[in-house]
Parts: sequence; C-alpha cells; structure tokens
Amino acid sequence: MAKASINDMDTNTSGIGKENKDSHGNVLIIGGGPAGLATALMLAKRGWSNITVLEQRVAADYYEPDKAFNYLIDGRGQKLIEYLGIKDELIKAGVPSKELYLTFIQADGSRKTLNLPIIDPNRKTAYWISRKTFVLLLYQEIIQNWEDKITVFFQTKCTQISKSDNNSLEVFAESENGDRFKFEPDLLVGADGIHSVVRSTLREWEKPTSDRFDMKLFPSPSSSLRYKVLSLPPKFPLDHHAEEYAVSEMTYAIRGAFSDRRRSISLGILPIKNPDEARTANIITPLDHEIWKLKNGEELYQFLEEAFPQLPIRQIISPEEAERFAKSEGGYFPIPQYCSGFYCLLQQGDAVGVVLIGDTIHCFPPDIGQGVNAALEDVYILNEALSKSDDDISFALPLYESLRIDDTKALVRLAQTSFPWQYNQDRLRQFLWGINFFLRLKLSRLLPYLFSPQSFFLIQNYQLSYQEVLVKERRTTQMLYLFSLMTIFGILALFGILNYS
Repeated sequence: MAKASINDMDTNTSGIGKENKDSHGNVLIIGGGPAGLATALMLAKRGWSNITVLEQRVAADYYEPDKAFNYLIDGRGQKLIEYLGIKDELIKAGVPSKELYLTFIQADGSRKTLNLPIIDPNRKTAYWISRKTFVLLLYQEIIQNWEDKITVFFQTKCTQISKSDNNSLEVFAESENGDRFKFEPDLLVGADGIHSVVRSTLREWEKPTSDRFDMKLFPSPSSSLRYKVLSLPPKFPLDHHAEEYAVSEMTYAIRGAFSDRRRSISLGILPIKNPDEARTANIITPLDHEIWKLKNGEELYQFLEEAFPQLPIRQIISPEEAERFAKSEGGYFPIPQYCSGFYCLLQQGDAVGVVLIGDTIHCFPPDIGQGVNAALEDVYILNEALSKSDDDISFALPLYESLRIDDTKALVRLAQTSFPWQYNQDRLRQFLWGINFFLRLKLSRLLPYLFSPQSFFLIQNYQLSYQEVLVKERRTTQMLYLFSLMTIFGILALFGILNYS
C-alpha cells in the first residue's frame, strides 16, 4: 500500500523488497518525481508488483518555490501518458496549447493580447501543467488504482548502495525522523536527477576501467545563466486601480522599464488550469545581474517597483515572499550533458540490475522544453524494451540502452544549439537566431524536399526522433552553406564579367 511516511513500519526489518516476490522480481525506485512515479506506473501496468519508490520531498504536492516549474507535455510525453491510461486526467488538469493567449504588458501600462499562432495546425495538442499538479496527477493514479503494487515513501532518502558477496543489491535509506531501512531489490531504478546517488555509485563501481557513467559536458550559451522563481498569488492585480486581474489560463509577458543589461528584467508567467493555484514567474538573468545583490525584502520591493511601474508590486508580493525570494540562492541552468551508460547488470541468471532514466542520464537548460518529455519518453522506451524481452531485465536493459543512446546524444546536441539565445543574453545573436528560424521556416515551405524548419520547431513533432531532427537540421545547414557559396561565387563571377566588359 502506498503511504506518505514510514513511521508505522518496523525499522528493524532487513531485506525490505524481498517479501511477496513475484515472477518479475522486486523493484526499488530512487526518486519520486515525474520519471520515478511514471516508471512505477509503467511497471505496475506490465504486471510487476512489490514496487517501492523513495522520495525526499514531504508529499507529492509539496510546493518548492525555486522548483515551481511549468511543464508543456507534448506528443513525446503523451505516448507514455496514453499507455498509462491517464490522458483524460492530463486534459482536465492542463491548459491546451491550441487555445493559448498571450498578454504583453509594457512598462507604461499599455497592453496587447494575442491568440498565439499555431505554426503547425496538425501538431498534436500539448498541455501546460505545473510540476506540482503533474506529480500529484501521477501519484493519485497510484493511490486510486495501483496501491496494492506500489508503495511510495516520502521524506526518505537513499544513503548508500552496495553489492553483497553474492552480487545482490543492498540499498540503505533513512527517513526524515531518523528511521533506517535496508532494501534488496532485483531491479533498482535511478530516477534521482542530475546529482544521482545511483549513477554516482555505478561510476565508482566501474572506475578506473570505464567512464560510462561519467557525465559528458557540452556547454551552451544559456548554461551559465541563473534563475529564481517568484511566487505570485492567484488572480493578482495587473494595474494600480484593481481594474484587471490575472486570468489563470492566460500567458503573460510583463516588460520591465530598465534597458541596462545588468538591471533589465521581465516576468514570464505561464498558464495553469486551476484558478486558485499560485502563479509563478521565472526570473532568468546573467551572473552579474543586480537582482542577486538584493539582501532583503525591502530592497527587492524597491527594485521591482522601479522595474515594473505598471504593477502594484506590494499588493502582489507578500512581505514573506519578498523576504524568501531575496534570500533565495536560486539555481543555475545546467550544462547540456549525458552519460553513455544506462544500466548495470550484477547477475545474468536470476538477473539483478540497475537502470537509469530522466535527468540521471541527460540534463540541459529548459531552452527546448524537452526535460520532462524526454524523461517520459525514456520510460516509454524502457517499456518497449521490456515488451521485446518478455520482461527479462538481462535482455531488456541492454536493449533499452541501445534503443535510447543515439537519441540521447542527439537531444543534448539539440539543447546546445536550438534556442539558447532566448534569455536576452545577447540581443544581436537573438536577432540572428530569429532570422535563421524564419528563413528556414520559409524555405521549408517553398522547397520542402531541400530544407527543413529550424530544429526548435522540428522537436515539437513527436513522430520524429531526436536523431531524425538533428539529421534534418544538419542537412538544411549544409544546404544553406551550399546556396550561400553559390550566391557568393555567382556575384563574384558577375562582377568579373562586368569588369572585363
């Protein structure tokens, strides 16, 4: 039975996870975010039981201000959502991309609302949903339909992973209140993110003979940026006269008054379905921005009142939130990275193995909106590998790696190049990126057999693998270089002819 704590369990029990063993073996999943819970649901749907998930957070719907992200679940992520049978729940909880409106609010108070154009009307509808709501959606599916197979322990972290003398796994965990536990899973799933304990353990086991579990780094222009998340109340006022209030399903782009790069700031507020849910604004800046020098809530108030004269800042942001935000260290966009090892088998007969998914194997800035979608697709591919291997992990895990590794490499390369200039780090390069985007889009419509749209657009087509997107992007780049050279040589030839005559 899935529970929110383990206080009622016998803390002296050894070998948790070996009880009630079925034909598939026992599973321990480290990390109860989207990837971890989705993996648990996928395995339960396949008939696995005795699945345990360890999660450090307090609860599925725990609100972390600096991790209050919004997801856009597109066709890639929806492949798994549909397999799990929870597409209707996603539709109910999300805001569809094809009904999206954006309101620009300038520093002088002027505003304009646009129905965002759909570049490809045939593209599958994607859904905006907050991270908290999406994780809760997955957890509720466990509670309602799979609590006889899946147990979720919150406020519990993995402290150590080791191999016994007979090559069995031993995983040690500790709860928030100090209770300690030992697990002996047949399958260990690492869904614990970029700083994965599971991957780090595998790396130590394989040193110095292999670097399969080392993250390979590929810097991008956005990987040095810092961010903070500002929490806003639902239905907050958009003017000083309280004549207009924020609408939950509306997207807002609120422009600041400063033009100086070290003070310039905007608020981007993404839509959510629940009108009573708090809104969030991601503030993304270079390392030397003034916002990182603010020491307390009053300094933040003064800065934001100058930056956004069109907004009643003190009515929108509570003193508690202002103080929290000022003291928060925020976070850094990660460098695009991946590891080439996705699994480890400890035994070949009665297989005991470890598999990695999500940010544990690939991580990058949010430029292309594929973090959660790529993680859900990882789980979908793992499901395919299990299907083709009759759930024998000694065959399924190597197959999963072979099916996913090339796409992972392509994904990280696309994260480097597709849209890293969208944060106003360099206005010239952002302008050039825009020219490149629309040039490729126009040429792809005029000469579709020679040119493809820019990769940021292609990624939205879930029917194309990341490898196929990268191939199309590179082919179009080569064609553009070829046409550019032909144009240059043509002009030079014409200039020579005119001079000769």
